[in-house]
Amino acid sequence: MADRKPLISGNWKMHHNHFEAIQTVQKLSYELTKEDIEEVDVSVHPPFTDLRSVQTVLDADKIPILLGAQHCHFEDKGAFTGEVAPNMLAKLNVDLVIAGHSERRQVFGETDEEVNAKVKAILAAEMTPILCCGETLEEREAGTAGERVTAQVTAGLKGVKAEQVAAMVIAYEPIWAIGTGKTATPEDAQEMCATVRGVVADLYTKATAESVRIQYGGSVKPGNAPDLMAQPDIDGALVGGASLDAVDFARIVQYRNAV
Repeated sequence: MADRKPLISGNWKMHHNHFEAIQTVQKLSYELTKEDIEEVDVSVHPPFTDLRSVQTVLDADKIPILLGAQHCHFEDKGAFTGEVAPNMLAKLNVDLVIAGHSERRQVFGETDEEVNAKVKAILAAEMTPILCCGETLEEREAGTAGERVTAQVTAGLKGVKAEQVAAMVIAYEPIWAIGTGKTATPEDAQEMCATVRGVVADLYTKATAESVRIQYGGSVKPGNAPDLMAQPDIDGALVGGASLDAVDFARIVQYRNAV
């Protein structure tokens, strides 16, 4: 693996009110050591209603955890009731924003074109996108997983400059493994993450592909994190349910300590 610092992100989805979010991030900070933070970048992605509360705690207590958001609109402002603009997130010191999560694509109908617009808007607001890609069970069983992921990554990066891509994060998350308890084998996860890196190399350069960080997401837990993180093209994890518990999430961050 190239010298890419792992990034482990906790996506809290529609969980935790702002009181619970404060408690979780404080407990997480107690569980993590200085060495953990030196070795691994850690981000939390709470619901929008929690962002200001979590940001205040992170800043006031000087907690070295990155603040992330789960989603944003691609316009700076306008008549988009219920949406949040990228520059609003930037003002809250948000570092990373998830774009194109499978639940946004599957449940809310986000298109590849919209995801691409969000990636560009996040970059324009000087934040880092986590571009998500992944196949359904039907696509995997049909043998078209690679084709689907290649199309999503290609569309998501359209018009994005090489230097921007190099500093981005791409998360491979097989849709059939999210919230189901099923996990891709480390070998399957590696194969798909290598596919993602190969797409970036084809679109840009090998150097760009070697710089981009690729996460695996899909029922990541303390028990399977070490084997997943041992794969050469997996540079981190996008963690769902296990990130809601500070102790479990810390154990994933501490995957290096597994015997």
